[in-house]
Formats: sequence, structure tokens, C-alpha cells
Amino acid sequence: MNLSQLKPPKGQKHKNQRIGQGMGSGRGKYSGRGAKGAKSISGYSRMRGFEGGQMPLHRRLPKRGFTNIFRKEYAVVNLGLLDRLEGDSFDPGKLLELGVIRKLKEGVKILGAGELKRKIQVKAHQFSKSALEKIQAVGGTAEVIGGAAAPAPEGKPKAAAPPQAETPATEKPARKPRQPKAGSKKEEK
Repeated sequence: MNLSQLKPPKGQKHKNQRIGQGMGSGRGKYSGRGAKGAKSISGYSRMRGFEGGQMPLHRRLPKRGFTNIFRKEYAVVNLGLLDRLEGDSFDPGKLLELGVIRKLKEGVKILGAGELKRKIQVKAHQFSKSALEKIQAVGGTAEVIGGAAAPAPEGKPKAAAPPQAETPATEKPARKPRQPKAGSKKEEK
């Protein structure tokens, strides 16, 4: 037996029907598409969810909720995970390098889930209140990147914003009375 002599059993393989080859092709004049209508024309593609012209289901159902276009999505890291990692200082670059986060997104947010048993230094864009308390309880430091102030732990009053000087309101000049145009009816009387 030679591999080049192998053939499929008779009747297993069929010749593909070539459509659009004229009257004697076995598919006739319209190639199985029918005479008229959208489906008979080449290049026809039906819209997803098309229901023959009636109002489709996705337009009949009521809308719910909304999408907040100002939403910020942070890469989230829990304290329990930071406790298991090697090293004692973490920033977004190192977390990316270690594979803790895949994308930086709007920044890194540290959450307080899990236990922290050692002193670490963390730089992130946001901290939850519980994460901040746990880091400070073991003697670690939490530094906020991006100019936003770290939330003050409970018990300490927040610093008040300095008072702003009032700007004097500018007065608008009085309006002049309108003068009638030359040749108008009011001037003739």
C-alpha cells in the first residue's frame, strides 16, 4: 500500500454546485435566490436583529439606567496581596512589573482587604480609609500620587480651605435711549 494511492470511498466526496452559471447548470435562472426582493440581490446582508421591517425587539424594550461618561476606573490592589509580595516599597511601576496589575487605567487604588503584618511604603493614586489606617497602624507610609490629598484618618480634623478674597462686581453703564431713524413715521408727527 502506497500513501499516494489512497483515495476516499466512492460517493463520499461531492462536486460543489457552482451557482449563477446559467440555465443548464442545475440551479436555473435565479440560482436558487428567487426573482425579486432584497435577498435576491448580490451584496445583501441582513442587519442583526432585523425583523422584516417591524419595530425590532431591542427598540421596543424600555431603556434603563445610564452610562456615566466621567467614571474613573482604577486598578485595584488589596493589602493582603501586598503583604505576600517581596520587598517593602511599592509604586504603580513596580506593581505592573510584578504582574499584580495588568493595566494602570486611571491609576492604582489600594483597598484594605486582608491583613498587613509588616511595615511597607506604598505610592498609589488613591487609598481606601481602611487601607490607610492599616498601613499607618504597622508603621508604614502611604503616599498619594497625582496631587490629591490622602484621606485623613478618623479623629483628626481636616484642614479648612483658605478664604478667598471677594471680587468687586463691575457695574454696567446705563443704556442710551433709542434714536428714531431719519425719515421714520415717529419723526414726521
